[in-house]
Amino acid sequence: MGNAQEFVDAFERFWRTPSLDVLDGILSHDVVLRQPLGPTTHDLATGKRAFSRIFTAIPDLHGVVDRWAATEDGVFIEFRLMGTLGGRAIEWPVVDRFVLQNGLAVERVSYFDPALLLRAVLTRPTSWWRFLRSRF
Repeated sequence: MGNAQEFVDAFERFWRTPSLDVLDGILSHDVVLRQPLGPTTHDLATGKRAFSRIFTAIPDLHGVVDRWAATEDGVFIEFRLMGTLGGRAIEWPVVDRFVLQNGLAVERVSYFDPALLLRAVLTRPTSWWRFLRSRF
């Protein structure tokens, strides 16, 4: 349980005030990241680029952990992401499943309803350019 608690504490610190450099203490160099609306990444450098694109689309993105549970090989974390998109607040629930080795995530699968985010983008035309720019 100790490793899980330490990981969740680091995860909370990352999402409170996100910084790509903090990911080095959370994700292994060969981490696999799976999520809706984006390709699977297979290493830390590519994962950081994917996070960078998300922060380009929603620069003030941050998160709050609601609850978590340790598993045999890792942890589930239920949290909410929030920020500003097209001049209006946006928030959506997420559950991440992590496989941990030596205190670092070697795999993360993120579960959320992509329709919530896509609907927000589509109904906020001022966000379109920022969102498109973040995809490339």
